[in-house]
Amino acid sequence: MRSPQLTFAGRKLDSRLILGTGKYPGFEIMREAHAASGTSMVTVAVRRVNLSDRSKESLLDFIDRSRIALLPNTAGCYSAEEAVRTARLGREALDTDLVKLEVIGDEKTLFPDVEGLLAATRELVKEGFVVLPYSSDDVVVAKKLRDAGAAAVMPLGAPIGSGLGIRNPVNLRLLLEEITDIPVIVDAGVGTASDAAVAMELGCDGVLMNTAIAGARDPVAMARAMKLAVEAGRLAFESGRIPRKLYASASSPMDHLIQ
Repeated sequence: MRSPQLTFAGRKLDSRLILGTGKYPGFEIMREAHAASGTSMVTVAVRRVNLSDRSKESLLDFIDRSRIALLPNTAGCYSAEEAVRTARLGREALDTDLVKLEVIGDEKTLFPDVEGLLAATRELVKEGFVVLPYSSDDVVVAKKLRDAGAAAVMPLGAPIGSGLGIRNPVNLRLLLEEITDIPVIVDAGVGTASDAAVAMELGCDGVLMNTAIAGARDPVAMARAMKLAVEAGRLAFESGRIPRKLYASASSPMDHLIQ
């Protein structure tokens, strides 16, 4: 069924594109990029925002919370315990039970610590959080996260901030075959609009990105490009592409021609 909305845990987002809030040249550019993208949700790194002294300028002042929902994330956490503490802080400070859960296992690649991710997911679900975990593109891990109560699974397309695009579409296809009851949202690795379109054409429910827009020469223009790419990719997926063939097939068939 065709729907422009991304739905999880009873929530509906008008856009399937989720953005980050880091690495922008300035807060005004960030706000303009968010508007150009049409996003309905942005992530906020709890550990990188001054939540105690609201007298100082903060990126939160540049987000229209009447239109854009906040998704606190646990970026920079290297253990389940640390991630759980950070999620609790985010819920208290930002008044939301949503959390983009990150438990990093390797400082160089920023790949997730699967064991820690699963442990933190189970604990946070038990505490009433709506958990969206950043994970590897492993179908077994995705199934375990779903069974642990995750509201969506968020496999990486490539390492965070790499801009390499979708490195393993086969893994994503396998994952999409198995995970049909909660959304699959590609998180990390997108570099340009075609990468976002590929993710959506595969059947992913959404894409989360930050560096591809924030680090672009023109972040606002790139944000609009990503909006269009996500919409086009989703529409192409829902429309059903033609099968691939080894040989040519005439666009104007020769049968039934007038002799």
